Amino acid sequence: MDSFQYAELFLTESRENIAAANQALLELERDGGQGGASPAVGAIFRAVHTIKGMGATMGYAVVAELAHEMETVLDGVRRGELAVDPGVMDVLFQATDVLERAIEEAVTGREGGVLPTALVEALRAMGTQAPTSTGWTVPAPPGPGTLIRVRLAPDTPLRGVRAFIILQNLRRLGEVTATEPSDEALQSDSFGADFAIRVLSNATPAVLEHAIRSAGDVEDVHVGEDRASAAMPRVSGARESMMTPRSQLAQPTPAPAAGPAPARQIRIDVRRLDNLMNLVGELVIARGRLAQIAGELGDAALVDTVTQASRLITELRDEITSTRMVPVSQIFDRFPRVVRDVARGLGKQIDFVVEGKEIELDRAMLDDIADSIVHLLRNAIDHGIESPAERVAAGKSPSGRLVLSAARDRSAVVIKVADDGRGIDRKRVLARAKRDGLVDTQKQDLSEDELLWLLARPGFSTAERVTDVSGRGVGVDAVHTRVRSLGGAMDIRSAPGEGTTMMIKLPLTLAIVRALLARVADETYAIPLAHVSDTLEVTPELVKTVKGREVLLARDEVLPLHRMRELVDLPAYVPANEIALEQAVVIDVGDRRAALVVDELSGQEEIVVKQFDAVKDGLPLFGGATLLGDGTPSLIVDVSSLL
Repeated sequence: MDSFQYAELFLTESRENIAAANQALLELERDGGQGGASPAVGAIFRAVHTIKGMGATMGYAVVAELAHEMETVLDGVRRGELAVDPGVMDVLFQATDVLERAIEEAVTGREGGVLPTALVEALRAMGTQAPTSTGWTVPAPPGPGTLIRVRLAPDTPLRGVRAFIILQNLRRLGEVTATEPSDEALQSDSFGADFAIRVLSNATPAVLEHAIRSAGDVEDVHVGEDRASAAMPRVSGARESMMTPRSQLAQPTPAPAAGPAPARQIRIDVRRLDNLMNLVGELVIARGRLAQIAGELGDAALVDTVTQASRLITELRDEITSTRMVPVSQIFDRFPRVVRDVARGLGKQIDFVVEGKEIELDRAMLDDIADSIVHLLRNAIDHGIESPAERVAAGKSPSGRLVLSAARDRSAVVIKVADDGRGIDRKRVLARAKRDGLVDTQKQDLSEDELLWLLARPGFSTAERVTDVSGRGVGVDAVHTRVRSLGGAMDIRSAPGEGTTMMIKLPLTLAIVRALLARVADETYAIPLAHVSDTLEVTPELVKTVKGREVLLARDEVLPLHRMRELVDLPAYVPANEIALEQAVVIDVGDRRAALVVDELSGQEEIVVKQFDAVKDGLPLFGGATLLGDGTPSLIVDVSSLL
């Protein structure tokens, strides 16, 4: 069996183990007084031990050796021989980062084969040098070999992969002469938790057992011909059939009739999901065109068939969309480590709280927004939360509170980064804006919208110095640009001495959305329905002018008014007849609302969103394009650009 085919599986499982190790390291740092008694030590050890075994099996020498050195240090902590102090924690955190990079490099074929000397020396200085196992290269002696019984842990995922790794480990020690059940049954997961192996090797029982346990998810191992332990029932027929080498066996032993239920989950490449979503998007476009043709022909049977096909396409779309949805915990779990490192580097104390990790979002969007959240967290720690001394002087706890949360809001997800720090210094922002000529020199204060507009300006920063964390004016600008490119919106709330909340609102998925179609002259524009709260006819008495700007009186509200014709540089609206009236679409993002005036509304439709790069010096009004049911193209209005 070619181990290369398991590279992706190794990478996926290793990333999960690295994430688990980071979480446990943070817990160990908080529980430092418990030392080896902390449950976190065992969690870190198991994660590193699994990576070590899998790395060795895959032939990734640097990964296996670095994990081995970490394992030695953790074993010392576990036995109480090594105290958990800041120095030990720093080295373990650094080793975890290097191990993660080594894994990525190994899988992509960029493994240099050289261990980071300074780090390895630091690890070895903390632990005891582990004895080497010469048995890994000793040739197998003649004879029937040693009988080994193995039991995997309950609920072990991909049992066949674990069995393969165990066999590969044993083949490094000698020759595997027989297995029970057969090799084929082991590779196809057609066995229960127990299996047996006979191996020819000069390695000691301890070395053989270590090679097996290093594969991970092994509950028990028994090496030798003597009676197995009570916790390890004998594999049916193993003792008799395995006395004979595999070449002399008449037939492989059939798999057990009864065993654990088949796995209910599989791993799938996200690129396949992307392709499925693209295909179903094309189906949605074709459905619209087909429905239009069926309506024009007026054939009842055809209309009925198209209606049924339309329902099936909708169900297919919903299933694929839900398949792409993953909990935000997949990226939120990375951030406690980020916060810990930044806070430590700045000498600040942070109580980091994560809420709403179970909220689901499209996987592609989740990956795209991860870096933006990191920007906001780093800015909050650097600019928002004060040093312990400043906080105590202000009557606050020395530890700042930083909250990352996710919540559903209709057909969108709202992600917030909130701190209880000093808040944004509006006077300082205003002074910088005046100096740069961005606002009127007579202006005395900034609204929340104006504050966000300034902070999101490229290169705008009030930092007195540039640090490794911030100060170059690219944080909020980068976040705002990314959020808008994803069809979302950004908001900010800040109070002096109380803190700042940065809010990102994202659609659940970018691929297919329901939109309101609006006509302006000969063009049709799509407005995402998630941002539409009302529509009404524009009569002369509803339009007023306040401080030189048009507003719309909409059901006891005064809303800023935008005319689509002016935005796209078209002539003023001329009614087709005496009763024709323009239409106003009330749009909202968060608690901000406005009215967009168009010529007429032509219905609603499910549209497939096609992202595009904005034309240089073009209008920021549009966030994508689509094809309508009749095959005509339509631009999608970026609602956040109007608010």
